[in-house]
Amino acid sequence: MITAAADGSSLGNPGPTGWGWYIDEDRWAAGGQRQGTNNIGELSAVIDLLQQTEGVDELLILCDSQYVIKSVTQWMPGWKRKGWRKADGKPVMNRELLEELDRLMTERKAAGGVVRFEWVRGHAGHPLNEEADRLANGAATAYQRGLVPDGGPGFGGVTRTDERPAGSTALGLFDDLDGFLADDPDEATVVRLERELLRDEVRADPASVAALLHPEWEEIGASGRRWGRDELLAEIAPLPSPVELELLATHRISDDAQLIVWRSVGESIALRSSLWVRSGASWRQRFHQGTREA
Repeated sequence: MITAAADGSSLGNPGPTGWGWYIDEDRWAAGGQRQGTNNIGELSAVIDLLQQTEGVDELLILCDSQYVIKSVTQWMPGWKRKGWRKADGKPVMNRELLEELDRLMTERKAAGGVVRFEWVRGHAGHPLNEEADRLANGAATAYQRGLVPDGGPGFGGVTRTDERPAGSTALGLFDDLDGFLADDPDEATVVRLERELLRDEVRADPASVAALLHPEWEEIGASGRRWGRDELLAEIAPLPSPVELELLATHRISDDAQLIVWRSVGESIALRSSLWVRSGASWRQRFHQGTREA
């Protein structure tokens, strides 16, 4: 059995919103949006947890939200019978999220899986709940500041290259991106992938880097050198010192192309731009350019 805590946070309610779920230090995720509510954050955390743990036979979800627990265990059947309306005839709020949650629960049950919910009191020192709360609040704070929250390793313990908002993927060329996280899940995925390219664990493994680069990848480095994919893979290695990424802007070029602009901050500072293109179900970096900041 897997036990996880899920939580949501909204600064101002409504306001910048974050969510997070936590199993252990190797399996957790976080995300959010620029504007939302506590209930949206709570539902989003559970939805992402169910998506990422597909195939798990038994899952216990700890929540401090009675709204989430009662939605699943008590209210949902009545809402559905009434066409997603409450007893007073008013429309049920967050219907889209609730329908997705209902679909995931139905599919899990049909596959023979068991999902149980258990209420825990928030801010009462429960270790898993405290971690989930920290992740959710941190993500909401990041949105408030126009920054990108760390999406986390996900359930598999490695960043994912799929398109799910809470997924994570191994990045390594450039590290910690400071920037805004968009409502667009593609944008969030690309930003996480860019981060992976800065991680020592990724840069130490050319195969992991290769999985994130387009076959026709090119780079014009801050030194002015032009790199090809094979050249980079032959020389890639962990960075000599930590590099932080400040995300400056993101631009959707098309449905399958995203441009991100950022600043790398370390022993030297450079302005950088990366073009990511969707290849099949995965995003890959097609082009990168760096210019030393004056």
